[in-house]
Amino acid sequence: MGDILAHESELLGLVKEYLDFAEFEDTLKTFSKECKIKGKPLSKSACGSLRDSKSSIIQKDLLAAFDSGDQKVFFDLWEGHIPSSIRAGDSLAQKLEFYLHIHFAIYLLKHSTGRPDKEELDERISYFKTYLETKGAALSQTTEFLPFYALPFVPNPMVHPSFKELFQDPWTPELKLKLEKFLALIFKASNTPKLLTLYKENGQSNKEVLQQLHQQLVEAERRSMTYLKRYNKIQVDYHNLIGVTAELVDSLEATVSGKMASTMLRASLAPVKLKDVPLLPSLDYEKLKKDLIWGSDRLKAFLLQALRWRLTTSHPGEQRETVLQAYISNDLLDCHSHSQRSVLQLLHSESEVVRQYAARLVNAFASLAEGRRYLAQSTKVLRMLEERLKEEDKDVITRENVLGALQKFSLRRPLQTAMIQDGLIFWLIDVLEEPDSLSDYTLEYSVALLMNLCLRSTGKNMCAKVAGLVLKVLSDLLGHENREIQPYVNGALYSILSIPSIREEARAMGMEDILCCFIKEGNAEMIRQIEFIIKQLHSEELLDGVLESDDDEDEDDEEDHDTMEADLDKDELIQPQLGELSGEKLLTTEYLGIMTNTGKVRRKGAAGVQWGGPEPLCRPITPGGHRTGYPV
Repeated sequence: MGDILAHESELLGLVKEYLDFAEFEDTLKTFSKECKIKGKPLSKSACGSLRDSKSSIIQKDLLAAFDSGDQKVFFDLWEGHIPSSIRAGDSLAQKLEFYLHIHFAIYLLKHSTGRPDKEELDERISYFKTYLETKGAALSQTTEFLPFYALPFVPNPMVHPSFKELFQDPWTPELKLKLEKFLALIFKASNTPKLLTLYKENGQSNKEVLQQLHQQLVEAERRSMTYLKRYNKIQVDYHNLIGVTAELVDSLEATVSGKMASTMLRASLAPVKLKDVPLLPSLDYEKLKKDLIWGSDRLKAFLLQALRWRLTTSHPGEQRETVLQAYISNDLLDCHSHSQRSVLQLLHSESEVVRQYAARLVNAFASLAEGRRYLAQSTKVLRMLEERLKEEDKDVITRENVLGALQKFSLRRPLQTAMIQDGLIFWLIDVLEEPDSLSDYTLEYSVALLMNLCLRSTGKNMCAKVAGLVLKVLSDLLGHENREIQPYVNGALYSILSIPSIREEARAMGMEDILCCFIKEGNAEMIRQIEFIIKQLHSEELLDGVLESDDDEDEDDEEDHDTMEADLDKDELIQPQLGELSGEKLLTTEYLGIMTNTGKVRRKGAAGVQWGGPEPLCRPITPGGHRTGYPV
């Protein structure tokens, strides 16, 4: 009781401060009156009215400087009264400050009756340029602000298509409204009562921290799985290299004894024969397909998962090829079936888990050259995937896997043609208008698919119908923080600029200025590719000399390589309960078949050379193949 009495005055003061802040006027009067009657002392709080009055004057001065274009007064007040922690750490404050700098940089252009004073205009542009190179540099990787980094270098921004919006009537009033809301929020926050602060620090914020930590944990687990697979592959390569090195050392030592070094060196450099890997047991595919169609959703999900794991975890070479050949020869996905109920129909299941696991399995098939050949025998699978891609809005991973499969389909010319005819380019452009809302996988595979389709003349002609939008989307993506998409953006730009009408549109929107910004910041490879794009931009050729013929559907262009990504097995949704079978154990316990597995001869693809030239990509490729250095 003594502790309460010792702090009673302060506690009552906190209650009074909160009631005053929340504008409970009648309650506050009653509270103050009762405290007085009972002789309870109220602690003297800082004078709120004086503080409010000072805040109001600062807000009015900031808005007056905004209206009059007084850049120096505005930013002196801004830096003096907006806490540096908010200016440096709050994304909303950073974005608003960026647009405020634009407002003051172009103020004379918008408000001068005649020609603006050149000296003052140059001073404002110079101030804006300094901001871009210092505080504003943090936003240089954000697609929303990227075009404005070219603003100081454009002679007449008023007629430039990229800056047209800045000079329209609503832009300044909308910016002022955002400023007013921000200032009201900031100055109100600075008057936050202590009671509310104590609650936030010890209550609600703990929940937010826990949510953030959980999200970070999930992301760390996903990265851990990816790195583990990479580590295992590197470890195998390392042991092989050590073996070859040891043999080379032995060979060199043997030369001292006068033995023939050349013969021994040839032997040591011969491919290291790995130990034989046993083939996996055969399965009863008739029973498997029956349960995939008629079983419960949980059983379907476990079967789809187990069949996928057979592909993704099998050893590359004979073991994996035998698994895939068994799937194909038994038409596991019912690609040749005309029945209304088929395994492929699971892509449209009402169960999100079944839809996702069906999409993962199809993506695993598409990761292998023979799997793509099996899926591509008719356009039925392609149409189903396109439909799922456009309809799937509930599950991100389902859409990622459908998109991944379509991107791998785009290595095959007949499927490229079908996708272009189905208008997939327009869907991709629409999605890529907001790249920051996409996962890394979706962004990377969307851009890579767009590039593959743009390599065809029909694809380029499709882009020409919406040239301005395509060029804007691609130029925004040039500065995206995900650097993995860079080669595909460059390849798409280089390809579509072979069309004269697109070149003309690109010149009109100042594409060269935008590209030059990246020459200053990019690495050597990026710079060389951009130089090729600028050269293409200045080309006056009426027809692209290396334009591919749409009549030629020869598939020999496809490189016969397999790339099984770690993402195929990320973030599994289902886990077996006690006594429940899953994975290989489920297959070999419930669906063991007669031993029919036999090795098959791998179809030899045309020998290729890894892409090492400085020019942008000119042949279809998948992100997985590009990362692992397969021929493109």
